[in-house]
Amino acid sequence: MRTSKGKYFLFITLIPLLSGCLGIKHLKDNEKLLYQQRIDAPREIDRDELSNFYAQESNRKMLGLPIAPLVGIYYLGYRSYDQEKMIKRKEKAEKKFDAKIAAATKPRKINNLQFRKQQKLEKFDKKIDEGNTVMQWGEPVAVFDSSLVSITEGRFRGYLFSKGYFLNQVHARIDTSRILRKRVKVLYTVEPGPAYHIDSIFYQIADTAILRTVLSNERASFLKKGERYDEDNLTLERERLDFLLKDNGYYDFSRQYIEFKMDTAYESPNRRIAVMVQIHEPAKRGYHKRFTVDEVNFTTDASTNRFRRERRERSYRDIHFRYYEDNYNLKILSQRVFLKPGDQYSRALTLNTQRQLANVDAFKFVNINYDTTGGRFIANIFTSPLSRYEWSNEAGVNVTQGYPGPFYNISFKKRNVFKGMETFDLSGRFGFEGVASATRDQNFYKSTEAGVNASFTFPQFIWPFRDRTRFRHAAYNPKTKFTAGYAYTDRPEYRRTAVSIVGSYTWQNNKGRSYQLTPVNLSVIDTANLSTGFKTLLTEQAEQGNYSLINSFRPSFVNSIIFGVTWNYKNYGNAERSSGFIRAQVESGGTIWNFLDPQIVTQYDLNYFKYLRFSLDLRRINVLHKNTTAAYRFNSGFAYSYSDGRSLPYEKFFFAGGSNSIRAWRPRRLGPGSFKPRMNGEDPLARGNPREDGLFDYSIEQPAEVLLEASVEIRQKLFGFVSGAIFVDAGNTWTFQRRVKVDPATEVEVENGNSQFKFDQFYKEIAVGTGFGLRFDFTFLILRLDVGMKVWDPARDEGDKFVLDKVRFFRPYATQTADGGWTNYREPVIYNVGIGYPF
Repeated sequence: MRTSKGKYFLFITLIPLLSGCLGIKHLKDNEKLLYQQRIDAPREIDRDELSNFYAQESNRKMLGLPIAPLVGIYYLGYRSYDQEKMIKRKEKAEKKFDAKIAAATKPRKINNLQFRKQQKLEKFDKKIDEGNTVMQWGEPVAVFDSSLVSITEGRFRGYLFSKGYFLNQVHARIDTSRILRKRVKVLYTVEPGPAYHIDSIFYQIADTAILRTVLSNERASFLKKGERYDEDNLTLERERLDFLLKDNGYYDFSRQYIEFKMDTAYESPNRRIAVMVQIHEPAKRGYHKRFTVDEVNFTTDASTNRFRRERRERSYRDIHFRYYEDNYNLKILSQRVFLKPGDQYSRALTLNTQRQLANVDAFKFVNINYDTTGGRFIANIFTSPLSRYEWSNEAGVNVTQGYPGPFYNISFKKRNVFKGMETFDLSGRFGFEGVASATRDQNFYKSTEAGVNASFTFPQFIWPFRDRTRFRHAAYNPKTKFTAGYAYTDRPEYRRTAVSIVGSYTWQNNKGRSYQLTPVNLSVIDTANLSTGFKTLLTEQAEQGNYSLINSFRPSFVNSIIFGVTWNYKNYGNAERSSGFIRAQVESGGTIWNFLDPQIVTQYDLNYFKYLRFSLDLRRINVLHKNTTAAYRFNSGFAYSYSDGRSLPYEKFFFAGGSNSIRAWRPRRLGPGSFKPRMNGEDPLARGNPREDGLFDYSIEQPAEVLLEASVEIRQKLFGFVSGAIFVDAGNTWTFQRRVKVDPATEVEVENGNSQFKFDQFYKEIAVGTGFGLRFDFTFLILRLDVGMKVWDPARDEGDKFVLDKVRFFRPYATQTADGGWTNYREPVIYNVGIGYPF
């Protein structure tokens, strides 16, 4: 009895607190809070899409809890907000700008002042309408309005009707909480009724040429027999027919000529619909004209003016070029023009010409219009050249595997080097970054990075193709790039330099899919100034079977051939609609040595590598709500070495852990498999004085040949420029060679977990982490703070792998037992700092 009374008393005492969190205190006496809206509908009805039609939204709550922090933020700003004062400030600013504009004499200054005035007044208008900045971050309390419930019902009925549920019914039930009488819940019950399906599709098109074109492309139609009626498909079909006809010569065709008529009386007891597709004739001409290109004119310097000079004209491949100065190789330039005299007008070829000319990084703008005067159909292309020389510099913050650090980039570009729209780029970079120590746990050091790169980019394949082949390939935006670079890295453990030469081809099949082939990828890598501790670490890893790591830090010559494919679905990362991204890459290292004598290797005693490497990165973002998205990632790869030392270049290993990987582990420290790291308090090689806390020592990076990792992240905008996220990461790395641990006293192998990838065991060695974070969108960059917590640690002993209940935010520790072992440990959380989203 006492327990039940105690719970009841606790609940009663929480009511005022919850009321304050929900913003009920800001309601007037006759007002109520719209606390919750729900939709009860059958499975076939998309409730998320229906919820977009609410006439009134309830206040956003944090993680589904009865807490609405945005309401508190809004009224925090409301306390200091005075709308009348803001209006007066706007008037004062407007008068001040008007006086400056009246006093100005130079047109350039007047235009600048008018632009600044407009920007300033727009900011004032936003504050007058939406409140001050703090108010804009929050939202006012949602005062329940019963009239908006009826509007929502009507919107729901209209939506269901558009989806083929013509006999639908929607009912709303309004409930008021018995205890919190100021709260209102609304339940919308949706009864869609029977769905109507398309039974027949007819065409009423007087122009037989158009009818043949439509029927020959009927497979691509969005209207299918047997499918449920959907008004969205009518819109899509209208757009498809419009594009189809414009791609077949009908330049002045418009979608207004397309009309759909439905007959629901057709076999109505069976809920069938007959659809009539009509294409009307234009009223004035009486028929749809098919246009043929009579002439193609190309003005290469449309924005340029030469006093008392006329443009020169020259024809090449039936294109009339006009220019003041002969700056471009017309053979190369004409490869990007897909419009020819005698061909029918095509909207797709027009857009492709415009896109391919814009892709060569030679013009400020590319405009294409058609002149129909005088009974002729003339295509006019106008371009404006970019500046031939360009300097740029950039300063910012970068982070790859540790803490952010500043960097500075400077670059120089020269366009149209050989009059074939080639570009020469010269860039330099210098920066610092906080990276985890390779020899000590819980320590970060400054890493200095610098580099210089020079490259030539050609807007075609540098290969002995015939001209006909080159023109055919031009539709795929071909590019050839040659790069020479020097990179320098200075860390406390080592100094590493690399000289590289790269030659690559890139091309695109469409806007979303691109390819890259790198037949030449050569680099000479040298590592010097290895610290004593790092040398000991490499020796220790070799004694555990990890010979690849010590071989990777020898002077090396690396060459490989790389082929990669990238799919970018619906502009990955946009906030308006769901999108996806896939990148696959295969690499063959040392292949060139199968045909050539490696004299450079033997002459300079360089290590070289033969290997195969494959990686696959899949990403997906689903827009759940205008303020909420779900992001998914699957990342995998494997690398196999078949050289004598069975080793890989250090840069070709796979790593797990860090701000863009499994965030509950420190950068590059997870794995391999269930192999146990050295524990603090254990000193198998008697080096240094490790901390006596019994925790795993994550001071050593864990390179591996197999990688599997996946992540799920829910992102939600909180207020202003701040968003929150919760995530779950899972994955691990493995080796192909067995890694062992040897007792230095007895030289006997000690069982220390499994590092090898085994099909019957790898799924048991998947590490799992979870956590939460904040993202600060400063427009020019996104600063990310994540807190990662281990859930499942495969390196722990059987029965002790679940560690979420052992997580400790501060001062992790373990208790040493009488026999020298460790127990009662507390796992530390991992704090990650990153720039941009993790994926």
